Amino acid sequence: MIISASRWTDIPCHYGQWFLNRLKEGYVLTRNPFNNSWIYRVLLEREVVDCIVFWTKDPKNFIPYLEEIDALGYKYYFQFTLTPYDRTIEINLREKSEIIETFIELSERLGKNRIVWRYDPIMLTDHLNVDYHKKQFAQFCERLSPYTESVVISFVDRYAKIKKKIERKPRNGEIHELSEFIGKTAKEHGLIPKACCEEEDLLGYGIQKSSCIDKSLIESICGCKLDLRKDRNQRKGCGCVESIDIGAHNTCINGCVYCYANYSVDFCMKQYANHNPSAEMLTGCIGKNEKITEKRVGSNKSIKI
Repeated sequence: MIISASRWTDIPCHYGQWFLNRLKEGYVLTRNPFNNSWIYRVLLEREVVDCIVFWTKDPKNFIPYLEEIDALGYKYYFQFTLTPYDRTIEINLREKSEIIETFIELSERLGKNRIVWRYDPIMLTDHLNVDYHKKQFAQFCERLSPYTESVVISFVDRYAKIKKKIERKPRNGEIHELSEFIGKTAKEHGLIPKACCEEEDLLGYGIQKSSCIDKSLIESICGCKLDLRKDRNQRKGCGCVESIDIGAHNTCINGCVYCYANYSVDFCMKQYANHNPSAEMLTGCIGKNEKITEKRVGSNKSIKI
């Protein structure tokens, strides 16, 4: 089983103690984000968890927990988002120069194969235009390329709930011009450029299709073959294999205006204020008449390599 922690919230940034507690307890309770009455009990015992994929924009607060997670024997890697936006767009994040230092620290601890840099989503506006992204992407490549092997991009999806927050759609030719630059610049710095869930075919620019929860990467980290299937519950074009996400919507306080998983920063702050690091679930509690279903899970390991 692969655990995703989490596409829906920044567990490493804000919920590290809770996550470590759940590993020690050996299970977690999680609600179905599309049907709040469905609650699952998911085993987190080392014998059934093959790998954990962490998604984060700033894992500084999480680094002190890694020694204990390592001692428990869990395998993991990070999807680490680093974008050029300021606090008008990513409201509660630290200065990017500081987060870059955390990226480097994490890479030096784990190895650059276990840190995937995400330059996404790419917002194209009158201010954040193609020239802006070219300059920023090149600078990021210069700084980060010694500490990772690949970079994942995507262009922002204008979900209904965030359309009013995003100035405009990309104009004709902008995606192609920027993709050509990204593909060329990444390769000049020794990075493999990949695209996440893009409708546009960017292979012509040397940009591969991404599998963020990546079977081959997970097998290399685990040191064995895994019987994993494509995740049918993700968006069209997603190359990820199956995983179980233990996060929750409306719990991330990073305050990114492009986020699809949160109603508002204020609402998330209220949820965060009520968070209990010792609780079975990330947020909320179990109602009297709510039923908990045991999620059928198991290791996907087959043969050592």
